[in-house]
Amino acid sequence: MSILSSRARKIYIKSKEDIKALRKAGRVVGKLLYEISEIIKPGISTYELEKFAETFFEKENAIPAFKNYKPYFSAKPFPAILCTSINDEVVHGIPSKKRILKEGDILKIDVGSIVDGWCGDSARTYPVGNISSDAKLLLEVTEKSLYIGIDRAVVGGHISDIGAAIQRFVEAFGFSPVRELSGHGIGRKVHEEPYVPNFGDYGQGPKFIEGMTICIEPMINAGSYEVVLAKDGWTVTTKDRSLSAHFEHMIAITKDGPVILSSWGGDETG
Repeated sequence: MSILSSRARKIYIKSKEDIKALRKAGRVVGKLLYEISEIIKPGISTYELEKFAETFFEKENAIPAFKNYKPYFSAKPFPAILCTSINDEVVHGIPSKKRILKEGDILKIDVGSIVDGWCGDSARTYPVGNISSDAKLLLEVTEKSLYIGIDRAVVGGHISDIGAAIQRFVEAFGFSPVRELSGHGIGRKVHEEPYVPNFGDYGQGPKFIEGMTICIEPMINAGSYEVVLAKDGWTVTTKDRSLSAHFEHMIAITKDGPVILSSWGGDETG
């Protein structure tokens, strides 16, 4: 789940044991995003995906982190386990029986978990059936930008190095990183310091030190970077109605480089 800005001040540094605990929470969301791909197809509703997630969390003995979550930027608690955002919806879409996936759609799923008091957070964009070549390129570039950003999360580097690398990569394809939403720190809370934007200049902001844990989540629009908030108080859409894609991993900063904490299955690289 992305944030509009950050209000906390302290960056919490985690021990090796803390990071192991975060990995447990991260792998829950990674596993869900891997398994749910099997049922994403034309004709299924986002409500059915929500019910899948509900059963999944029960089996995993984990708590869904987003259900009833109420950050400072929203007047209403989030009503679901999953954020399900379709096509021009960037993030925070609410599952509904009325939202039926169609051939050619792109679906973003963002999900959070709590395991033994530690949080996990990850997101992925899925093609629904056969999608256009333009949509396919957007997904490929956005996912690649995530790993380009992760590669910049090294001890001694700056927070802004992530966004600078993401922005320069995606803009080469004519795409735009969203500016009003960002990645974030993660730990005992879903949203901690630092704020991790997807644009900017190199060498700005706090330096990375060993033990920091963050979520990197490029939200990339095919058109303008501008977004608007829907009347439901949660769903964020592109202002120009262009397509948007979203990928997210939670990582730990270690002396040996960034370690992905939310990997699973075919993405088991962390």
